[in-house]
Amino acid sequence: MTKVYNVLFLCTGNSARSILAESILEKEGKGNFKAWSAGSQPKGQVHTLALETLAALGYPHEGFRSKSWDEFAEQGAPEFDFIFTVCDNAAGEACPVWLGHPMTAHWGVEDPAAFEGNDFEKGRAFSQAARFLKNRIMAFLSLPLASIDKLALETRLKQIGTMEGSTSADGKVA
Repeated sequence: MTKVYNVLFLCTGNSARSILAESILEKEGKGNFKAWSAGSQPKGQVHTLALETLAALGYPHEGFRSKSWDEFAEQGAPEFDFIFTVCDNAAGEACPVWLGHPMTAHWGVEDPAAFEGNDFEKGRAFSQAARFLKNRIMAFLSLPLASIDKLALETRLKQIGTMEGSTSADGKVA
């Protein structure tokens, strides 16, 4: 039987990037990965353009909700193998203590929900964020998780976070 890896994507608002990543991994990693998302200060609703982008790209887009990462620090919550922050704010915040000591990495992507412009430009920002996240997820899925040593895996996870579209600590696109 193949191990199913549990992955949590974190962002501050849990309304756009972390939702995109959750949906993409849920489909692309089906059978080997189970994905969740959460935020430190959830907005309370998922951004409409995130759901529209997922639908347009053929990813699951129903049943998502903006939720606090506190839900995943409670007893009975899934034990995560990997936790990825997808926004710079969440990467710098004090996270809950996660059971099982999951591997973590920062995969920062510019916030499409903060983009200012016309509807077409906003849609393009969401599509771009989804593409950057999908590229990271596909690189992650290509890793030989069962045979790679911990140090090499940590290095690779951090390298994935520096792929095209990554943000630096000041939130600027690298």
